Amino acid sequence: LYARLGGAEGLQALAARFYAWMERLPEAAAIHAMHRQPIPEVQARLAHFLSGFFGGPDLYRPRYGEPMMRRRHLPFAIGPAERDAWLACMRLALDDCVPDPALRAEAYAQLARFAEHMRNRA
Repeated sequence: LYARLGGAEGLQALAARFYAWMERLPEAAAIHAMHRQPIPEVQARLAHFLSGFFGGPDLYRPRYGEPMMRRRHLPFAIGPAERDAWLACMRLALDDCVPDPALRAEAYAQLARFAEHMRNRA
């Protein structure tokens, strides 16, 4: 998926659009407020994570350590509403960045499984 999504450049664009949507969607306000670091830093982290997540180079681990995303997010309440808000932003970002509907669906399905894994509240 990494190469088909445009490699590092494509995933940087996806991360940028994701956070642009997170700032705009009212249903994402609560998850946007959870971010403690400046958005450009968080956006870079997401792009680095997505690189390895989608089968590309492991850019996350050398910079930030082991991903352990579920553990990193345990301090934050992530229930169905937060999961769905995150996915709504990601779906819109994919719509903006990935013209091929089949590729968008494939990437979204993988992200949806990840988002459900991140849930730590009923």
